[in-house]
Amino acid sequence: MPKPTQTPHNPGLSLDRVFAVVFDTLSQAWADFVSRLPLIGIALLVLAASWLVASASLWLARRFAGKRARPSFLRLIERLIKTAAWAFGLLLAAIIVFPGVSPSKALGGLGLLSVAVGFAFRDTFENFFAGMLMLWKYPFESGDFIECGPLMGRVEQVHIRMTTLRQPTGELLLVPNAHLFKNPVFVLTDQPERRSSILTGVAYSVDLGAALEVIKNSVADCETVMPSRAVQVFAQAFGDSGITIEVAWWAGATPLDVRRSRSEVIVAVKAGLDAAGMEIPFPYRTLTFAEPLSIDTGPGNG
Repeated sequence: MPKPTQTPHNPGLSLDRVFAVVFDTLSQAWADFVSRLPLIGIALLVLAASWLVASASLWLARRFAGKRARPSFLRLIERLIKTAAWAFGLLLAAIIVFPGVSPSKALGGLGLLSVAVGFAFRDTFENFFAGMLMLWKYPFESGDFIECGPLMGRVEQVHIRMTTLRQPTGELLLVPNAHLFKNPVFVLTDQPERRSSILTGVAYSVDLGAALEVIKNSVADCETVMPSRAVQVFAQAFGDSGITIEVAWWAGATPLDVRRSRSEVIVAVKAGLDAAGMEIPFPYRTLTFAEPLSIDTGPGNG
């Protein structure tokens, strides 16, 4: 009678026995899967119903909010509705497929899982909640120009984890929401107009009062300067070569509006002072010597 084949690691366990155990395990798993097919089908129907409920809720939210709600607030409501609908649907589907799982056990397991995931993805969740709070109460919307430290650009969209900014030079900048939430943010286009300023000057020999009036009239005639806001011209300081003058006016709020207006104002101020015969001084240097200087004219010249 032939001896049974034995495995090298366990001489008392035959290959036939191993194959039988594996086959029994797979058969039992397949039988459990087949027996649960109706439950899996019901769970898929529950997920489909969750998708329908989420879509219907989004439609109702948009209909009732209409144009009264801010776009960012409407996006926040949509995301909260989607999250709630799918979380409830997944929980109900898990309870249907695994009847031994009760809601309390599922929520308890979800709590432990959330703690573990929270530690592993702390930065991700920080950016997520920062994005939610930004959509809830922050004053900037898509299309606004913002500045946060060295970062500046037009807001394209506030996503769950990051905000996309389009820089004036054309590059797309991805900024984590937590960075914008924790640092000061200047909303440059919160108002339709913004004040700009430059420094100019006139020579000491020029009538200062007349120069201020010329500059003010020149700036007021510029097309990019808002006529509803007064042009402000102030003598600021005694400079090395002349009187320093500060010129302030109101123009459009976007970076392009500011650059275009500053260029027009500089050209107008230069033209106005030239037409009035008033000198914009160059740097002057006066050298004073303690003793008279002798001039050596060379041999044969003295």
